[in-house]
Amino acid sequence: MRVFKAGRVSALFATTVLAASVSFASAHAQSDIVRHNEATFPIASAIEVPAGSSTIYLSGMGAPVVNTKAAQKSLEAYGDMATQTEGALKRIEETLAGMGLTMGDVVQMHVFMVADAKTKKLDFEGMMKGYTKFFGTASQPNLPVRSAFGVAQLANPGWLVEIEVTAVRPSHH
Repeated sequence: MRVFKAGRVSALFATTVLAASVSFASAHAQSDIVRHNEATFPIASAIEVPAGSSTIYLSGMGAPVVNTKAAQKSLEAYGDMATQTEGALKRIEETLAGMGLTMGDVVQMHVFMVADAKTKKLDFEGMMKGYTKFFGTASQPNLPVRSAFGVAQLANPGWLVEIEVTAVRPSHH
């Protein structure tokens, strides 16, 4: 058994803790939130939020109109699934920015989708095309936990998707 002087043990411990915290900080730069990413799919499998953090719930948002010449509340006015997903997520991003938060602060997402009236199918791939522009990127690697639902209809008949999120403001903000 090796015996260390108290000063040496403290220095060794402090160096180890500092090194661990630096590597932890770079992996989770936003806070002490722990994201468990077990799957290869671009969503977290679980997220742990520390006590003292503030939880922000955003109402569901759909896409803004992209074609003002199209009939009001029509699919043509809002675009395809990828366009609508990107538009809804941009609106969410803007709302979060107004609160001093980013998409990296999103911890949970619910995606409500309806089938395209022409194809009678959910365009999950189109939703993912829009989603992956905001999550799991080099500039924003934080992934939320997410559920995606097929629903009979949304409040706006031109929407193919409506997205609601929960974000966390770490206690040190």
